[in-house]
Amino acid sequence: MDIIDASAIVTGGASGLGLATARLLAELGARVTIVDLPSSPGVEHAAEIGGGFAAADVTDSEEVAAAIAQAAATGPLRVVVNCAGIAPPAKVLQRSGDPSPLTAFDSVVGVNLLGTYRVTALAAAEMARTDPAEGGDRGVIVNTASVAAFDGQIGQAAYSASKGGVHAMTLPIARELARHAIRVCTIAPGVMETPIAQGLPEAARVSLAQQVPYPQRLGRPEEYAGLVAEIVRNGYLNGETIRLDGAIRMGPR
Repeated sequence: MDIIDASAIVTGGASGLGLATARLLAELGARVTIVDLPSSPGVEHAAEIGGGFAAADVTDSEEVAAAIAQAAATGPLRVVVNCAGIAPPAKVLQRSGDPSPLTAFDSVVGVNLLGTYRVTALAAAEMARTDPAEGGDRGVIVNTASVAAFDGQIGQAAYSASKGGVHAMTLPIARELARHAIRVCTIAPGVMETPIAQGLPEAARVSLAQQVPYPQRLGRPEEYAGLVAEIVRNGYLNGETIRLDGAIRMGPR
């Protein structure tokens, strides 16, 4: 699908996977709107790529709707990439043996799963109102799961549940939106060089890299962005979750 002069939205676009994606989509000719929290460096990065910034929390429907309207005003909305997410560790039981507060579980699912669904639904409504691009596509939505959806580690119950939900809803949403000529795919990254990984001790980063069969290193945000671009380009990719992980299969810890 040709995205020159079309609009694109990247949530969580002020850092990590989202920022790399926003940069690449801009290079490919899209009018990119970075959607991120007001406290993020989204304004600076939007200026850097010649795009726009919409301050929005993906848990807030009104803010998301306003961000989509802002993006759609720059051109037909063709691409939506959901990268906004959080990953705080939380075990089911505390050291005392008492259950951990449900607020942490609610928060992770609220951002990662419900936030992704909210952006997907509101963006799909906007896409469905646009005229198809040359070739028939109206747009493509790329969501972000994680290998934790399949190989969740201890302490990742909430994160795995949220990302497993993103994976599980990919096919039914793709089937539903097919009649509107909107494709939906999900990427499940492994351990990537994002702010979350960069915050780990060096020994932990080395250990994680050594668990990757090949190439034995952490994934790069540019590799995620490149896969997004291929999903956009290849019109026969639909309803699929693609692992981007160097063949890693996470152990329990």
